[in-house]
Amino acid sequence: MAQHDYINRKRPQRGAKKKAPPKKKLPVLLIIAAIILCAGFGYGLWYIKNNADPEAVEQVKQPPQQESKPVIHKPETPEFINEIKQAEIEVEVKEVEQKGPYVMQCGSFRTYAQAETLKAKIAFTGLMAEIRRTEGSNGVWYKVRLGPYPTKRGAESDKNKLKRQAKIMGCGIWLWQ
Repeated sequence: MAQHDYINRKRPQRGAKKKAPPKKKLPVLLIIAAIILCAGFGYGLWYIKNNADPEAVEQVKQPPQQESKPVIHKPETPEFINEIKQAEIEVEVKEVEQKGPYVMQCGSFRTYAQAETLKAKIAFTGLMAEIRRTEGSNGVWYKVRLGPYPTKRGAESDKNKLKRQAKIMGCGIWLWQ
């Protein structure tokens, strides 16, 4: 690459005027085309107005008179539908054995304050929880429980509600003893 000598280059004079850019010509063809199109559009509107059928114009201005509506007949119901309505169905219902009440535990903490925090989150979803203190071989635990529930379905419903609303995921459901 060639070296440029910027030091010896002369500066442009301050008083020198720059050349003005050349003026653009008017688009004469475009103006003539626009005038021809506008004139043609105006002539078309005038032609439609003066050559329109007067009867057709009156029909458009006034809505048509209401004609009598055709009568719609309902189809007759098939014979098998009447037979189904009169039929009796015997269903054998099996009794589901209830295992007992269920309890849902959502947490087990070393401190009472942590358990109280979870209980408050559960209360914001509209459910009542209780804190139980238990002593085991490895110290004191505070368990946050809900229930008892007569069926497991009720416990599952509340578990899903806690997942959706309070984002509490660690709940377990057990038989209450």
